[in-house]
Amino acid sequence: MSTDVTPPGIPEAAIPELVIISGMSGAGRSTAAKCLEDLGWFVVDNLPPALIPTMVELGARSQGNVARIAVVVDVRGRRFFDNLRESLADLESKNVTRRIVFLESSDDALVRRFESVRRPHPLQGDGRIVDGIAAERELLRELRGDADLVIDTSSLNVHELRAKMDAQFAGEEEPELRATVMSFGFKYGLPVDADLVVDMRFLPNPHWVPELRPYTGLNEEVATYVLNQPGAKEFLDRYVELLQLIAAGYRREGKRYVTIAVGCTGGKHRSVATSEKLAARLAAEGVETVVVHRDMGRE
Repeated sequence: MSTDVTPPGIPEAAIPELVIISGMSGAGRSTAAKCLEDLGWFVVDNLPPALIPTMVELGARSQGNVARIAVVVDVRGRRFFDNLRESLADLESKNVTRRIVFLESSDDALVRRFESVRRPHPLQGDGRIVDGIAAERELLRELRGDADLVIDTSSLNVHELRAKMDAQFAGEEEPELRATVMSFGFKYGLPVDADLVVDMRFLPNPHWVPELRPYTGLNEEVATYVLNQPGAKEFLDRYVELLQLIAAGYRREGKRYVTIAVGCTGGKHRSVATSEKLAARLAAEGVETVVVHRDMGRE
């Protein structure tokens, strides 16, 4: 029996694109799915993982009418969720390209969201919401590690999450690699969705320059101050070279998205100026880049 996912008479090119959306309950899976639906994807919510290969085959039989499929898989599937690993292996054996988007969020944010809608967590049983969150994290740990794109929605509203999804999926032509460059403040914690973390605290802090303190790294004078410090230009030159090496490896491994977190103390001056400059350098190298300033204005 043939294991080819493409039915007889249908060319391999008819196999649809596949995105699997998963992640923590309350982290925004429905919003992410709705965004893809608005972009023209065929979206199936809470599909048992064992049926994903069948869904792909049906898409192939549509002769191009269903070219892009997004499937939401989560712990609501209960016993079906255990079949996800087997389904992913089945898709890989049939040369189906799939991407996994994982929605992440902090425990505090998830508890607030569940309490605001007065609903129990799907896995809490007779325990507390935090017990359900802990159980879900453990269940999803391996899948999170396999994800092509991790989005931390702890501090994002619905519109910001949609903007992130649009930035990754709205383009008609898929670029080789897409990068999110995110400035942040170490005093507010590391971004949980960062693939790479850069620490800019080796540069003097504009916070201690009275005329620069009120402004951010988007201000031309602040950016000039930061980027003209000894070591700043050399750092950017060498880090861009390092990213070229890393990007080549990501492409070989099929990873299409990378989040580069650039930090300083408060996420206001050095990290913001450096993120903007780094994003411009990456764009000049042909990498489609989005800049996010996570903590700017938080003070």
